[in-house]
Amino acid sequence: MIYCFLADGFEEMEALCPIDILRRGECDVTVVGVGEQIITGSHGISVCVDLTDNEITLDDNLEMVILPGGMPGTLNLEKNANVQKAIDYCANNGKLIAAICAAPSILGHKGLLKEKEAICFPGFEEQLDCKKVSEDFVCKDGNIITAKGAGVAQEFGLKLLECLKGQSAAERLKASLQCR
Repeated sequence: MIYCFLADGFEEMEALCPIDILRRGECDVTVVGVGEQIITGSHGISVCVDLTDNEITLDDNLEMVILPGGMPGTLNLEKNANVQKAIDYCANNGKLIAAICAAPSILGHKGLLKEKEAICFPGFEEQLDCKKVSEDFVCKDGNIITAKGAGVAQEFGLKLLECLKGQSAAERLKASLQCR
């Protein structure tokens, strides 16, 4: 199971594109709303979620958490206790943690990137508190996958699929979507 957390003000492309790619790749993605059943993105697109953050369970079935960026979505994710618990669970159990755009700053504030290479939206680099700021648009270091922003949401989603189902599954889906 994968939890993709949405909070009011999330960046729609950074959430919906990876969700779509992972579901097409036959991954079990649950869209989790912070505080509400309907969450509105930073560009006015509202999404009806599968669960609210109060309904999540943290157990061995959880494979990954995804944190989309956007403002104030990133700030709203970071201040939510259940999102923090899910990140901690993944960090403590070697599960995958994925964050894009401003959201990698959440991981930096938690000290999870100290020995990692990571990337984020320009201007948030100091908040990463990481070993190295990557020059790649999507960066995987250990169990943490970070990405630069909305323009690489598709590449980010394909990297998440690769981490979960393998490179050949990601390449097959990439070809079927007619990606470059």
